[in-house]
Amino acid sequence: MLKRLFINHRSRITDHLVAGGLALLVVTLLASDAHACPTCREGLAENDPHGQSMAAGYYYSILFMMSMPFIIITTFGSFAYRSVKKAEAERAATQQ
Repeated sequence: MLKRLFINHRSRITDHLVAGGLALLVVTLLASDAHACPTCREGLAENDPHGQSMAAGYYYSILFMMSMPFIIITTFGSFAYRSVKKAEAERAATQQ
């Protein structure tokens, strides 16, 4: 079945593979120019303590922004879980 599919769509598959290979080649060639954001790079390049603390501040702010969705989801999930457990306990108490 896969062989027949490949034979029927050989030119499309080949075109996609060539396009993907070219995209990968372009990304690989341009990767040497993509270091970091200019502010972070300059902050790390400086040897004074202010530059280092500035870069550390950017690092921790990025970690904070990345962790917020998980913290919010966990908070709402915990609230929902406790509400359901409390309702089940109340229902069990009224049925006895």
